[in-house]
Amino acid sequence: MIELEYISHSYPQTTSLDDVSLRVAAGETVALIGPSGCGKSTLLKVILGLERPNRGRVAIDGVELGASNELELRRRIGYVIQSGGLFPHLNSVDNITLAARYLGREVKWIDARVAELADLVQLRREVLQRFPTNLSGGQSQRVGLMRALMLDPAVLLLDEPLGALDPMVRHGLQEELRALFERLRKTVVLVTHDMAEAAFFANRLVLMRAGRIVQEGTYGDLATAPAEEFVSDFVRAQRGVYGMLGDA
Repeated sequence: MIELEYISHSYPQTTSLDDVSLRVAAGETVALIGPSGCGKSTLLKVILGLERPNRGRVAIDGVELGASNELELRRRIGYVIQSGGLFPHLNSVDNITLAARYLGREVKWIDARVAELADLVQLRREVLQRFPTNLSGGQSQRVGLMRALMLDPAVLLLDEPLGALDPMVRHGLQEELRALFERLRKTVVLVTHDMAEAAFFANRLVLMRAGRIVQEGTYGDLATAPAEEFVSDFVRAQRGVYGMLGDA
């Protein structure tokens, strides 16, 4: 479904991706993990066509991404960013339906789709009339997810979707999101710095460092057969955080 071959990308004075190759099968959930600045979010933007690589090939469902078709392919991808990324001057329902209205979808279809998605993400109808400043963190994430799912995309890209939430809300949404992924059977690429969250959502974890993929596999693979010392250090640091919480 998603193919990345030898992707390199640079910002001024820094290399964000360095010869990255990755394949994500249809219906698979893959988690990108690693420290801040390792290239996780840039990789999502390259898949979406928001950033163009200096070198390499991106293909979605066998169709290579390029300047002539990036808008068409982008409409087949849902994108959720941290804190929802909602437009503050639009209420929730207008945020959700923006792309559908732009594409000229019928009002009846839009209304039915919004009702279906509200049920899917368990969002109360009255929340749809609120503006982003009047939404809780959990509500913002649900609205952002509805917007990403509005056109029924084959692919979902989620960039730290739960990172800004308080622990109780985050735990509840983790359970709901995983159930949603299993129900919808879409191809999902999730970015997180939290290895426990990555392992909760995905069987395949892709650990990145300095723009490169260091190792990919299950949590058990990374924990018991690290490819290099950085992998061991990363796993140990994550265990250390949860160990301190357990001792508190």
